[in-house]
Amino acid sequence: MKQNIYNILKARFLIKEDSLKNWRFIVFLIFLAILMIGNTNHFERKIFKIVALSSEVKELRSEFVDRRSELMKLKMESTVSERMEAKEIFPSSVPPQKIKVKQEKKKSLVDRLWQ
Repeated sequence: MKQNIYNILKARFLIKEDSLKNWRFIVFLIFLAILMIGNTNHFERKIFKIVALSSEVKELRSEFVDRRSELMKLKMESTVSERMEAKEIFPSSVPPQKIKVKQEKKKSLVDRLWQ
């Protein structure tokens, strides 16, 4: 048992005649480790991007709410009338009237032919 531990510590399993399969396994483990490190790095970059985009969405949403409240304020009749008074345009004292346009009835094909 003691001899086996010394052989492992001295890495004799790497210099024996049948060590080629051990080297293959070690290279495979190194390849898997590099692949896992790369995958973790890629995953972390995506997480950072998601966090940045989430904060940007929150910021844009708050800006949208601010702009919408400003628009609602600007659309109010009192605000519009105040701005128009500065340009010397006053609201009409006469209410608007609805204009109705009567369309002529479309003539049938027979009526159009006999004209």
